[in-house]
Order: sequence, then structure tokens, then C-alpha cells
Amino acid sequence: MQIGPYRLKNPLFLAPMAGVTDRPFRTLCRRMGAGMAVSEMVSSNSLLWGSEKTRRRADHRGEPEPRSVQIAGADPSMMADAARYNVDHGAQIIDINMGCPAKKICNVMAGSALLQHEALVAEILNSVVKAVDVPVTLKLRTGWDTDNRNGLEIARIAEDCGIQLLAVHGRTRACAYRGEAEYDTIAAIKAGINIPVVANGDIGSPEKALEVLRHTGADGVMIGRAAQGRPWLFGQIDHFLKTGKLLPDPTPAEKHTIVIEHLDALYEFYGERIGIRMARKHIAWYSKGLQGGAAFRQAMNRLETVAEQRDITDEFFSSAQQALVAAA
Repeated sequence: MQIGPYRLKNPLFLAPMAGVTDRPFRTLCRRMGAGMAVSEMVSSNSLLWGSEKTRRRADHRGEPEPRSVQIAGADPSMMADAARYNVDHGAQIIDINMGCPAKKICNVMAGSALLQHEALVAEILNSVVKAVDVPVTLKLRTGWDTDNRNGLEIARIAEDCGIQLLAVHGRTRACAYRGEAEYDTIAAIKAGINIPVVANGDIGSPEKALEVLRHTGADGVMIGRAAQGRPWLFGQIDHFLKTGKLLPDPTPAEKHTIVIEHLDALYEFYGERIGIRMARKHIAWYSKGLQGGAAFRQAMNRLETVAEQRDITDEFFSSAQQALVAAA
């Protein structure tokens, strides 16, 4: 897949997720098979650009190219300023958020709330595309609610404005994450425009990825929640799409190596105090489905030092591997 001057190694995207897709997780997913990883959402409000949180979200040091930053807002001129700011700070692709269903985002008319206002959508897209000399992409939903599925109309506006790729989550804003993704709507959007379309929603296995690609005709797939605690999923999907063969999940020993790499990156990126807290949710995802996982997670949430987190993680995954060997 090509986005502007950038040719991706495969059409597998890590979805932007607030509080999840920080630089350590993006880098890990890219190493384990993702062709593209989009940053956490950055506000277009310039008053927030100097905050510690925004600086971290715009930190791309050591991250493989192309580096894509997602911006959110409802004012065309502020969105243009945000695009320029992030390009000046290392972004090579700007992604615009019109897909977030969170109330705090929609209440300020950003994210998927914008889908109600097609004229404003056009203003924002035109402003951002004209503001920067890098590719601009768009993440959207199928519409505001089930009575107003205007994803195809928005997609046509986006193409006319110079957007170079669309990622479509197959739900309306009102659906949030409930129900099943609407792959028929994604297929209609793909058939109605001439720019690449990436399908998003409920893709949690290699077989599902192939099914969605065939059903929608999309050019790629975007993985969000299914990648939490499973960064190797991208490599599994890539291998399956190329060979038709399924790779096994990592053993507990292999997961242990991945988890330690991830934890060390979190500690380095955030520092000990915040890194410990950020690590808790990732460790919870990694331990899902393993024997003793619930007790392990409860114990992990009470620990306050890097050394304690590392020790209990080593013990848990070593025990899980021993149990696997004993059962073989």
C-alpha cells in the first residue's frame, strides 16, 4: 500500500487508541508485523501543546517511518495549525479524527460528532490538506446514527478535498462499540471512491482479516482492541494473508520476552512513576487467559516499583511456561 511517498510493508494498521498507542506500543507493533501505526489523538487546541501529555504523544524518536499523527478538533484554522505544528515536530502523515465516539470529544463537536455537519467536514479537510505538504488521511465512522449513515457522502467529500486514505470503523457514533461492525457499509464506501480504504472493527484473527478484506474489497485492515496484549497478531495476519497458514500464538516464555521488552520501553519513555501505572493495563492484557492471571493482575495493581513489577512478571510467566511444559 502506498500513502504519498511512503510504501508500507503490508496493509495492516494499528488503530489510534488514547492511552494505549503510545510510542512504545506503536514501535512494538511495527516490529511484530504492523505496516503502519497511528499515534494517539493530539488536540488541535494550541493551549495544550506545551503539556507533558501532548509532548509525549508527539514524541516519535526512534520510531520507524512513516510517522503518522492523529489530530482532533472542530475549528478549521486550529486544525490547520495543529497539522503544521505536528509536521514541524516530525509527523510525516497527518490523520484526522472523525471517528472517536467518546462523549468528551463529541461534546465539543470533534471526533465523530463532525459527521453531522458535512459542510464543516469539507472546511476542515480542505484547511488541513492545504496547510501541510505531507499526506493527510482520515478516520471516520459509518455515520452519526443508524438513521444517518452518511459515511459514503463523507468519503466523497474527503476524496474531493485531497485526503489520500480513509480508515472506516464499521459502526455509527451512536453504536459506540456495541453490536457487529457494518462491513456492507464499508464495502459501499470502497466501491464509491477511488482512494485506499482501510476496514476497521471486530477484526481479531487472521481468518477474520481475510474475510473482511474479501467482503469489503478494502485495501487494508486496521486493528484496535484486538491488539491489546497481542502485538504479535499483526505478524500472524500478515503470514496468513501471504501463505494461507496460521502461526501459533507465542508460548508463555515467548510472551515473557515480549512483555519485558514492552515494560522496559514504558519505563524508559514515561519514567518509573508513570511507567509503572501505564504498564499495569498492558500486563493485564498480556496475562489474559493464562492460569493464575486474575491473582497476578490483582497483585500487580498493588506494586509501586519497577523492580517489583519485573520480579512478579518474571515469576508469573516462568510459572506459566512450566505449566505448559508439564501438561505437554
